[in-house]
Formats: sequence, structure tokens, C-alpha cells
Amino acid sequence: MDAKTPETPKPAELSLPQAFLLLATNDKDGKPEVPVFALRTTLAGAILAELDLIGAIELQGKHVRATGAAPPTEFQHELELIRGKSRPHTPKQWVSMLEGRAEVQRVYEGMASRGIVEHVGERHLGLFKSTRYPEKDHGPEAALRQKIEAALSGAPTEPATPAATAPVSEPDAGAPGAVRESATPDSKPLSGTPGGTPDSKAPVANVSDDRTTALIALLHAAGLFGKLFPAADKGRASELAKDYWPSRGVEDELLMVRLAQEETATL
Repeated sequence: MDAKTPETPKPAELSLPQAFLLLATNDKDGKPEVPVFALRTTLAGAILAELDLIGAIELQGKHVRATGAAPPTEFQHELELIRGKSRPHTPKQWVSMLEGRAEVQRVYEGMASRGIVEHVGERHLGLFKSTRYPEKDHGPEAALRQKIEAALSGAPTEPATPAATAPVSEPDAGAPGAVRESATPDSKPLSGTPGGTPDSKAPVANVSDDRTTALIALLHAAGLFGKLFPAADKGRASELAKDYWPSRGVEDELLMVRLAQEETATL
């Protein structure tokens, strides 16, 4: 397996969980564009992808394992869970273990604290019934969409605004923010990254960076890619997402959830 060099952080970039939630949320009403179970499951995969990209974890055979030293991350709690397990787990198992309402809300609130989305509580009979997160600043999402479209078209990526390209650092639940610098456009895919097979050393043509292609893979796994980019080349998206282990874990878990729902419906 190719060695990974953790990225040098830049202070303002969205983490992959933040980027995914931002794209997966309706700008106006603040509601998810996918079923809640798919939102939570894919967010868990995005956390694994973030830890993978900063070099904190990696796939060894069929199991996810923590590496040695890693940069500080806002997902330190999840990293410590992976480090602390006496028995290794597969990507699907970790997606199942990490998914939950609290994680989704924590990531949303992190973006709300930065003014990207707005926390809106709906009342019912005097009590808060639900919380929504409509968009407040469209700049970060616009920059994400530009990078994704550039990656899909093969066009060079314009220098993105700080709000959308550098990983974030947010003091959330006592954990320092995760930060790392994205790979350069002409970098080779790391082992297990989207668009590359394990131990592959062939460069992926026209890919803007590993972070963008990881996001494409997660959107594809959530079944959201076609809705967000209906005119895009879906074959190209599938190519970029191919063999990326965090998104495979998401797909495997979503398949099990859907099968369970179908079985329950027939009882």
C-alpha cells in the first residue's frame, strides 16, 4: 500500500462531513435532500473519509486501522474509538457504529457557528419539534460545486475561496479542528482514494484533488449525485468513485438498511 503524506492544514476549508451536509441540504428550507437514514449513514462515511485523507486511518486488507501520529481533528472522538478497539472492523461496521443524529447535528452546528447555515427551530404546541439548517452564505457551496464540475469535466480548477477549500478547524465538543491541505491537481491517487485501485500508481487524469473526488464518491453512494448534477457525466462520477473504501462502506450499509426496510414492509 502506498504511504500517505498527511496534508498541511489550511484554516478555512470545509471538512468532508461539512461539505457533504451542505450539498445534501436544501438551500431554502434547510431540510435534507435524502432520507434521514441515508444522510446519517453517508455522514459516517464522510467522517471515515476525512480521517483517511488526513492520514489518521487507513484500510489494511478488509479492516480499518488507525495509523501512527495524525494531525489534530474535530473528529478526534471517532479516531480514538477506532484506535481503542481491540478487534479491527470493516468500513461497513464503522459506518454503522458512527452514524447517528448527534453527529449530524454537531456538524450542522459547526457550520452554523461559521455563518454558512442558519439554525432554525420549528415549534409545535410551544415545543421545538424539529430543527432545520437553511443556507445563509452561498459562497462555500458555490465553490464546492465549481470544483466538482471542474473535476467531472476535466477542466483545471480555479483557485477556490478560503471558505470552501481549506479543511476547517472548529472547537467542537472540546476537540480541535481538523485541517489539511488538499492534494494538487496533478497528484497521483493514493491507495484507496477515489478513482484508484489499491496500490495503484497510475495517475487519475483531470482530477482536481483527492478531497473533491472523495466528495463525489460520497454523493454517489448516497444516491444524491444525479439530483445535484443532472447534466453531469454519471459514468465519470462512477469512475472517480470506483474502489473508494469509505463510500463502499456507505453503500454496503445503505443496502442492508434498505433490505431490512423491505423485509419489514412485507411482514
